[in-house]
Formats: sequence, structure tokens, C-alpha cells
Amino acid sequence: MNASKLKQKLEKKYPYRIELHAHTKPHSSCGEAEPEKLAEIYAGKGYDGIVVTNHFMGYNLHKDGEYLPGETKEERLKYYLSGYSETKKFGEKKGLKVYLGLEIRFSKENENDYLIYGVDEEIASMCYDNFREDLAYFRENVPLPKSVFVQAHPFRQGVSPANPELLDGIETFNMHPGHNQRTGFACRFAKENSFKIRTVGSDFHHLDKGHEGVSALRTKVLPKDSFHLAEILKSGDYLFEIGETAIVLP
Repeated sequence: MNASKLKQKLEKKYPYRIELHAHTKPHSSCGEAEPEKLAEIYAGKGYDGIVVTNHFMGYNLHKDGEYLPGETKEERLKYYLSGYSETKKFGEKKGLKVYLGLEIRFSKENENDYLIYGVDEEIASMCYDNFREDLAYFRENVPLPKSVFVQAHPFRQGVSPANPELLDGIETFNMHPGHNQRTGFACRFAKENSFKIRTVGSDFHHLDKGHEGVSALRTKVLPKDSFHLAEILKSGDYLFEIGETAIVLP
């Protein structure tokens, strides 16, 4: 079988395309696409699903900036989660499945970011109560049996690969165009540590850099919810798509 026919066969077997890493404005302070725009962009590109992974960190959850309304935990979580819920509302109108995820950073650590798939409001609440600690504390004290916890862009400048024992996997292919992700190092790190879970994401923030939908997770079935997505990642039964053309085996 030649490469072209193999590619067609794989695309047919894994027909669903899901963006695993995207941000909304103003729920991520660096995001530029409001929820309606995000849903419009990805539906227009023929995606089947998208995970909203807004930044879950100090300056997004404390009243340090004008964009962050609310003084109480409940008010702040409601504001944070509205990035997902509003995208979901607009996505439903366009036939786009929208899932909740988190990109969390710990206050007592460094600039490392971690992606969590298999998320609901209860888990977001537990994360809120524990993100001011460090990674080791979080992993010991926050039970996530139905979730997947991976390090985002672990070899980006200013980021340090975390202790593999504290991770379920890593994001090997982060396609944000504004950073050198050192993808080869990430892939080798995944192999050396026998990570079964490896993820891909456009890390979409900006409206003028052309990186919307530059990568996708391809699956056999469309996940029912965020926890079903986590199950698929745990199974290892998925492919990556890069640049809307290349099929990559994780």
C-alpha cells in the first residue's frame, strides 16, 4: 500500500478531528478570540470538536487585573467557566462539540503549564483550592481518577520538564507559532519515559498568526464529554493531524 492510500485509510478509520488546546478572550488574558468567534472559526474549518483550555493560574483567578470580575471563589469560577459554557452554546448552533479542559499553573512552582482533560465544575473547584501549591502537592492531594494530566509544551523556553512520575503524559506536538517548542526533545522525552499518552494542540490564542486548526487529534468516535475524551487518550487509540494534511502516529 502506497503512502497516499495508507493516509486515506487512516483518515477514514479516524474521521473525527478535535482541537485539544485553545483559549478564549477574556477568560485567558492572552486570548484574542471571544467564545462565539472561536466556535465560528473551528466549525468553519470542519472540526468536530474543540477543548477550551483557558489558563487556570494566579493572574487569571485573582482580582489583579481589570478583566477579572468577582471577589469570591464562586464568582471567579463562574467567570472562568463561562469561557467554556459560552463557546459550547455557540458551538451547538454550528454542530461543533465543545469540551471543558484546564491549563493550570501552580503558584509555588515555576512557569510550567499542565493540561487536564476529563474536567467538570467539581474538578475545577478542587483545582481552585489547590493551585496555589506546587505540582507534587497537587498530584498528591487532588484525586483525578477519570482525568488525564499532561504537561503542556515541556521543552518551550522558560519551561522545565516535570518529574515524569507526576504526569500521565505530555503534549509532544504544540503548534503555537510564537515559540520554539523543541518538538523532537518532547517526543524523545515521551519515549524515554514510556508515556502512552501524548497529545497535540494548536495552542490557539491569536487571530492574526494563522495557527487556528493547525493540528488535530483524530479519533474513531466523537467523545460524548470531557471524561470520554480522557478515556480515549488513555486508550492510546488516536492519531495526530498536522497542518490539515500530515497524519502522524503519536
